[in-house]
Amino acid sequence: MPFIRFLTSAKTSWSVVVAFFAVAGFVFLQTAGVENNEAPSVGLPDSAESAQVNALIDEFPSSEGTSALVVFEKPGESFTDDDLGRLAEVATELAAFSTLDFPLPPQISDDKTVALVTIPLDTVSDIDKRAERANEIREVASAVDGGLVSYLSGPEGFEVDVAAVFDGADVTLLLFTAAVVAVLLLVTFRSPVLWLVPLLVVGIADGVVAVSAPVVAESFDISLDPSVTGIVSVLVFGAGTNYALLLIARYRDELRLFASRRDAMTKAVRQAGPAVLASGGTVALALLTLLLGSLEGNRALGFAGAYGIVVAMFAGLVVLPAALVLFGRWLFWPLVPKEGSPDPVEKSVWGKLGQSVAKSPIFVAIGGLALLGILASNLGGVTTGLSQTERFMQKPESVIGQEVLQAGFAAGAGSPAIVIAPATEADKVRDAIASFDGVDQATIAEETDDLVRINVVLDRVAESPEARQTIADLRLFLDDVASGGALVGGIDAQSADLADATAADQALVIPLILVLVFLVLVLLLRALVAPVILLATVVASYFSALGASWIIFQNLFGFPALDTNVILLSFLFLVALGVDYSIFLVTRAKEEADTVGLRKGMIRGLAATGAVITSAGVLLAAVFAVLGVLPLITLTQIGVIVCVGVLIDTLLVRTVIVPALAFSIGDKFWWPRKPLVPVKRH
Repeated sequence: MPFIRFLTSAKTSWSVVVAFFAVAGFVFLQTAGVENNEAPSVGLPDSAESAQVNALIDEFPSSEGTSALVVFEKPGESFTDDDLGRLAEVATELAAFSTLDFPLPPQISDDKTVALVTIPLDTVSDIDKRAERANEIREVASAVDGGLVSYLSGPEGFEVDVAAVFDGADVTLLLFTAAVVAVLLLVTFRSPVLWLVPLLVVGIADGVVAVSAPVVAESFDISLDPSVTGIVSVLVFGAGTNYALLLIARYRDELRLFASRRDAMTKAVRQAGPAVLASGGTVALALLTLLLGSLEGNRALGFAGAYGIVVAMFAGLVVLPAALVLFGRWLFWPLVPKEGSPDPVEKSVWGKLGQSVAKSPIFVAIGGLALLGILASNLGGVTTGLSQTERFMQKPESVIGQEVLQAGFAAGAGSPAIVIAPATEADKVRDAIASFDGVDQATIAEETDDLVRINVVLDRVAESPEARQTIADLRLFLDDVASGGALVGGIDAQSADLADATAADQALVIPLILVLVFLVLVLLLRALVAPVILLATVVASYFSALGASWIIFQNLFGFPALDTNVILLSFLFLVALGVDYSIFLVTRAKEEADTVGLRKGMIRGLAATGAVITSAGVLLAAVFAVLGVLPLITLTQIGVIVCVGVLIDTLLVRTVIVPALAFSIGDKFWWPRKPLVPVKRH
């Protein structure tokens, strides 16, 4: 192909590299100083009842704001009269931050062990300004004497602490990811020089995505928060390095057959290109299915992730070949591949493993699938849904404050539900709510000519399954009160709506991912049986990874549940990325089978790709595990599940189960495509 020749030619390859650096430099300069300081949003669709409540709240005079809760306690003691005086004084000082013209007096628990000062605040979307204000509030609150301890909690406290999790997250993730990739590339290639080229190319591609993705997304009216950009960075580094490993491994093989390194690279790109395009295309298309979901965060991740994968493919198939051929064979030193040197495939341990599997493929397949079943058998105990106090690896101040508040007041005092009803039905609706099981108190907070806002304190822990169920029951109950026009919102309602929206997204997106992956495999392999087998095995490995990870979460981390979005995102990443390794194997096996038949072709494919796919899998698993450096349980759970799943795909599914099933089925593995070389049966 002329384009591939353009990439590898001595006259033009350098221009590709120069153009890449020039474009990257231009992108960096154009986006210099552009920062994303927007806090992550809930992202619920407008149809969600809690979203409807938030829209109606705008009609009330106090709508333009949020609130902070400052919780006080005197560890091991009750408040004295002097303490109560100090609390009144500090409440007056904290009123300087309030949107009200007067201070709200502190609320004291019945046992006088906990005090609560509520501070109505203006809404500030900028993360840095919000953090600065929170620190000022903390400074005032902590200055109180008499052994009193203060905690900033409530909506503002939690949002500040969540934002703090991502403060510098991109830099932390980049450093850890780059370090992991560098070490594994060095180990894989066993060259002190070669690893620098793919690391530099993929690193620059990641940098381009990091600074340009928010700008590109904004043009489609999509906002990216730090949680999205962090995951995308891991995706670009992991996938981009995988593509680089596959290309370099094939390039090294071709250097033994060609005297010219440029001819060798031309052949390598032609042979590895379809697998990389199929692999990256599968991941990108799977990510784009998230655009059909209802949650804003999923749509943002889908767009940015697909954009990042496309850039990673471009770097791996266009920039990297041009960069590698600028250097001689010495780049592989000390293991320099020479023309005519022995084919290492013949002595590959992976080829020997394939020969062993071929001796008893049915028993091996049954054993491998049984092992997946054993790992997946723990799925019955998996629970989903984390409260806002359970989402941190280490408890921040807002969580501690919430726990102290719950010890002295009703469990839902820090996050009351909000009911919006017609103003003419205010008393009737309030009285009905107050009598409802699970409600501690209901008070009319504000009225307009048409609407009334009722604050409802539950006696359930915020965002717990019990609180979400109480909200669901309350909504049904209010349908029969007065005109039935009351709507329930607030944090617990948002949590319930978020769980419902996530379930709806899963029901829509997961089947689409399976269909897209299947179609890509059919187009790539021009077969029907092989795609079904590959898809079935990668789905089975997902369930086994989820079961194995749940054991880790319960026994090692002590997580109470999976966060609501973890199942969908881990499924997407594992199925889309996990099938990559089977694609790399089967495309090479198909190429070999056209010459030597299915059995020998699969063995040679396993021998040729075994080392590089294992390295790629270990690298991708390690890169996703890097998500655990952030103290947010959601990202840790996604990282662990994908890490475990990729290792299962790499070391068991691709290495043992897929070859065993192919050997067992024989030539029908490629059906309806007929083999070019029939296998002789003895």
